[in-house]
Amino acid sequence: MEQPLYKTIFLALEKAINEGTLPVDSQVPTEKELSEQYNVSRITSKRALTELEQLGMIYRVRGKGSFVKAPSTKTGERISSSQKRILFLLPYLSDLSVGDFTQGLNPVMQDKQFEVMMTTLDFLEKKRADDIMQEFDGLIYYAFQTDQHLDLLFELSLQEFPVIILDKKIYELPFPTVLSDNFQGGSLATQQLMKEGHKRIAYLFGDTTHPQSVRQRYLGYLEALNLGKLSFHTTLNAQELTEDMLDMYIQQQVTAFVCENDLVAIQTMNQLKKKGYQIPNDFSVIGFDDIQAAALVDPPLTTVAQDFKQLGELAGNALIEWLATKELPKDIKYPVTFIQRQSTKEIKNEDPTD
Repeated sequence: MEQPLYKTIFLALEKAINEGTLPVDSQVPTEKELSEQYNVSRITSKRALTELEQLGMIYRVRGKGSFVKAPSTKTGERISSSQKRILFLLPYLSDLSVGDFTQGLNPVMQDKQFEVMMTTLDFLEKKRADDIMQEFDGLIYYAFQTDQHLDLLFELSLQEFPVIILDKKIYELPFPTVLSDNFQGGSLATQQLMKEGHKRIAYLFGDTTHPQSVRQRYLGYLEALNLGKLSFHTTLNAQELTEDMLDMYIQQQVTAFVCENDLVAIQTMNQLKKKGYQIPNDFSVIGFDDIQAAALVDPPLTTVAQDFKQLGELAGNALIEWLATKELPKDIKYPVTFIQRQSTKEIKNEDPTD
């Protein structure tokens, strides 16, 4: 992989400072001058200057520019390596349906002296692959949709730029994926309801389009029903949650719902309550993700938890190892955990048939 352009500028300035070509207190070329000299964007030249400043090699004077700083008297020598930067992209920075990966990611990166820039996927709208490679050393990418930004990600793969994908596997790309075992989660939720005596269990979707992770949860649901020899199931073509759909399932004598995530589960409980039903006396409901609201609703929601902290740590370690060894990491599928609360209960079946 070619050296990022910002690093070319950084090393050239570092050499000039260390050799005295740029003496102490002399002015360093401006961002504009550097961008014209090296034919790069202002962002790229700014990053080189920013890293020199972070290393204590230059200082800035407002309205005048950057100047060479005297060597530190404590160490007698300068640090020759620059801090690395990682780009971490999420669909939204405050999304209840996406957990907090930073609790696991940030400590790993800080320990290895990596800077993390966290922002939304919209950041890529006006970026090219070359821009990403110049500004960052690696990327952790939450795959909200597996075909989003596919062109840019493919270009990065051609340049062997390190990218770790979160949540979903993008099969068209060679990048490693860190994700939860969604199939296991759908199976665990359904098995629990079956243990509690439920024989007519519906799977509820929150949208008409079903992401890969949701499809995996649905397949886990189907496997558990198959192993339990229960014939009733809802189809993948089922529409998003509506009151009419709930009425249909009630008429079909459904007693329990496995929901694609906690938000859908909470919405389901609210709609059932409006119809005069009690949770879990009349219906049992299970969610997925264990978002903060899951433990706060009435009744507290039984759910399947993803360990977002661990996923963030695994993604960070995988990226660091990739950068250090230049070897492509393997996919990581991390187990989920069933969280029993009060939105489900055991029922008695008078009729042994389903």
